[in-house]
Amino acid sequence: MSQPSPSLETPQAPLWFERKFDFSFPVELFPNLCIRLRGTPARLEEFTHGVDPKILTARPSEASDQRKVEKWSAQEHAGHLLDLESLWIARTVDFVGGSNTLTPADLTNRKTHEANHNSQPIAGILKNFRLERLTLLDRLKDLPGSALSRTLLHPRLQQPMRLVDHLCFVAEHDDHHLARIWQLRPQGC
Repeated sequence: MSQPSPSLETPQAPLWFERKFDFSFPVELFPNLCIRLRGTPARLEEFTHGVDPKILTARPSEASDQRKVEKWSAQEHAGHLLDLESLWIARTVDFVGGSNTLTPADLTNRKTHEANHNSQPIAGILKNFRLERLTLLDRLKDLPGSALSRTLLHPRLQQPMRLVDHLCFVAEHDDHHLARIWQLRPQGC
């Protein structure tokens, strides 16, 4: 008779504001980052497709995670991705507009808290996110090559960041919230 396998506890992703970033990769990864960013709307749509709206809008209980994380529903995480597209676009403009520092983020996430994403149909959030992300990607197509390696100070991280670093940061932020959405889905989905 075989021994039952020990239960494996799913490791918790680090809190977003505790993440450290290594931006020592070459500028030539720009096309890879663009493809990664282009894929986020499709992954978000896949993760929410066919999921009961009650599940998408259910917030996790305090007991499920004792860390200081946003207790957002899967749909609120999706809405948060939409809410930040204007920041990512503004920061992209910063790289060609002569700024010394990237546009700061609202670290309180007020826009997401006030948006009441759970009261909106997920289809609208997904559609608007796809449109906004395509706007960001369209802006990247027309940038001069010199913008890719220009550095600006990231206001929260207090480290210089190239445009390609910023795009990596956005992709990591996307993945962070996609992982949270994935964790909030029912087991076996």
